[in-house]
Amino acid sequence: MENRLKQHREAHGWSQGELARRLGVSRQTINAVETDKYDPSLPLALRMAKLFAVAVPDLFIDHWEPADDE
Repeated sequence: MENRLKQHREAHGWSQGELARRLGVSRQTINAVETDKYDPSLPLALRMAKLFAVAVPDLFIDHWEPADDE
């Protein structure tokens, strides 16, 4: 899994603390998500996407593909 949270945050000129405040989480949570140490809950991922006006897959990229069972 790859995420683009830091790129979106920086494009808005927000610090990790400012993004955390806007989302109602700790700065440590934002840092852990940005450094791939923590996968956010679905509600938090949805809030992040809504805040940046993007779809969740634009923030969190999953390179997994299902196996072709044919």
